[in-house]
Amino acid sequence: MPHANGQPLVIDCHGHYTTAPKALETWRNAQVAGIQNPAAMPRPADLRITDDELRESIENNQLRLMKERGSDLTIFSPRASFMAHHIGDFQISSTWAAICNELCHRVSALFPQHFIGAAMLPQSPGVDPRTCIPELEKCVKEYGFVGINLNPDPSGGHWTSPPLTDRHWYPIYEKMVEYDIPAMVHVSTSCNACFHTTGAHYLNADTTAVMQCIQGDLFKDFPTLRFVIPHGGGAVPYHWGRFRGLAQEMKKPLLDEHLLNNLFFDTCVYHQPGIDLLTRVMPVKNILFASEMIGAVRGIDPTTGHYYDDTRRYVDATPHLTDGERFQVFEGNARRVFPRLDAALKRQGR
Repeated sequence: MPHANGQPLVIDCHGHYTTAPKALETWRNAQVAGIQNPAAMPRPADLRITDDELRESIENNQLRLMKERGSDLTIFSPRASFMAHHIGDFQISSTWAAICNELCHRVSALFPQHFIGAAMLPQSPGVDPRTCIPELEKCVKEYGFVGINLNPDPSGGHWTSPPLTDRHWYPIYEKMVEYDIPAMVHVSTSCNACFHTTGAHYLNADTTAVMQCIQGDLFKDFPTLRFVIPHGGGAVPYHWGRFRGLAQEMKKPLLDEHLLNNLFFDTCVYHQPGIDLLTRVMPVKNILFASEMIGAVRGIDPTTGHYYDDTRRYVDATPHLTDGERFQVFEGNARRVFPRLDAALKRQGR
């Protein structure tokens, strides 16, 4: 549903609350310290952040840049590197996830035209994913969140969990299908010195998730399950021929059929040649606009004079996209992949 001026509604499917008030980090540090000293463990009620503090953190940061760069709405989730599912036990993760999700809900309530929530799950290494379901249900049913972030590696870079195609994950998938919500497959901080968190661990995970889906037959069991693979799919667009060839040797169906009804890729790529490649290799129906700002890459590209994460600029400049295709990337695909987002926008008259 374009704006009255005929332009698409620009929906950013990948935003994190990276600018939360300092009190959140202070509380988290106290929680982590409390693992060794339970008497010092803070209570959730000890964290006090006012609506004015939330407004200031958003208006001076994400919202200001959204207006400057021409995006309208961000699907907003807790800071990915702060999820840190490898720290503590399930109870630590559960308390932390609830606090972070509530803050994103409060932001979306304060700025309903510009933000809508996606949930962090209280994952913990070696713990049954069923334990995440109460938080997932609360975020969808009470907060109106439209998706979740799913960490395929709660161990923080050691990959001790089964592949995403394993039945280990099915309780989460069953709930996703029930609520008709997608998951962004997004790891958190790397505690493995071999893998830089944002430069290696994130991109490794994106690539790994796609390869796991190629190896398995997950979407035969869950034909309506949808994953958003962030950061442009990691290595996938660049090596799509390799993946097609490997799938062929495994006697899998063609990847258009095997994957592309269920996997979608965002535009957090950060240079024009990368977006040009992504939009040539992947069908436009599988690409969702995103920036992940204010995120890992915050500087100005000296070759262009523009911020690396000003990703609308790249989509607008991609020469082979038609106006109709840009509409799909900016708005249409997000409404289709996130049906609860589409319903929320329609309730707003958008």
